[in-house]
Amino acid sequence: MKNLIISLIILMIVSCKDKNEKLIENNIPIVETKETKIKEETDTTKIADEQNEVMTEKDILFNGKLKRYFSLKEFENVFGKADSIKPLAEEEPCTFIFDTELEPDNSNFNEFMYYYKDASRFENYKEKVAVDEFRFINNNFILFKGIKLNSSTTVKDLKKLFPNAMKNIGTMDVYGEGNLQVIQLREDEHNVSDGHINLFIKNGKLYYIHWWFPC
Repeated sequence: MKNLIISLIILMIVSCKDKNEKLIENNIPIVETKETKIKEETDTTKIADEQNEVMTEKDILFNGKLKRYFSLKEFENVFGKADSIKPLAEEEPCTFIFDTELEPDNSNFNEFMYYYKDASRFENYKEKVAVDEFRFINNNFILFKGIKLNSSTTVKDLKKLFPNAMKNIGTMDVYGEGNLQVIQLREDEHNVSDGHINLFIKNGKLYYIHWWFPC
């Protein structure tokens, strides 16, 4: 009888030990999964933090009044009459803003125009106008999230607004201008667009902005 009781006690101890070991083993993967998840989230955040900043169309007002797309009447009210007008056919761009309006047989291509005003370039189709290239001259400016950017905006100012993009600043040979410093900004948070925005800098000051899209 005594031996039976001792055997039962030993069996209970071994059983509890095995149960505890299984609990510990079952807990190990949970801890490792949490650590992996935290590491993945940290890596993703790091990549996001290192990307060039975004300048969405909704965050911009040209001369504090117009978004990137507007009517021909609004163009004349804010900027005045165009200095010159040229058909897109003369420039032969590989891509353009209102390309979805083009007929399949290109029969209306001659209706697409470039409007030039104060060295800035706007694309026009019928009553629609959009900014293609905007020069910060003759008091032209943009409001970006309420912050005024113009020809007085310095490299130091740009570093505060776009620190990542300024780390990747480059130089581009621009026709008629020579070598200009340039930074690239993304058009959206999720990198849906294939294009980007170029901010050109001349003599340490903001010079002009251009929407670039691949052919």
